[in-house]
Amino acid sequence: MRATICRRYYPKQTKGDFELVDTETGEVLFNCLTLELPDKGNKQNVSCINQGVYNVVPRYSAKYGNHLHVTDVEGRGFILIHWGNFAGSNNPKSGHPDVRGCILVGSKYIDIDGDQIDEIVNSKNTFNKLMEVAPDGFILEVKQ
Repeated sequence: MRATICRRYYPKQTKGDFELVDTETGEVLFNCLTLELPDKGNKQNVSCINQGVYNVVPRYSAKYGNHLHVTDVEGRGFILIHWGNFAGSNNPKSGHPDVRGCILVGSKYIDIDGDQIDEIVNSKNTFNKLMEVAPDGFILEVKQ
């Protein structure tokens, strides 16, 4: 399986369209939206990752449970695909974004907290569907 994220860059965040395709048949298996931090030159904890091709593998942690790990990101470690809502703005509950360079998935962008910055919603359900379709991971191409 191979996935692509086609990005749109904004000053406070990066939005994307995710599509997962069966490489043998060309069939689209899954699609959704993504939300990441803005592009700040791949700086750790404040930026989305660089465009490129990455291997994505399943991983487990106490914080996120089952999730996906984007490996071999130059100059970065533990870039994950997981659920959450806030990237580019602070989650009112925690006081900080739900990511530090990771990729959130969801079905729609909405300004949840009225700060004029979109959040991604239906993230947990979208993530669970992605894990059902690709439990063993995939190749990911991140592009503009």
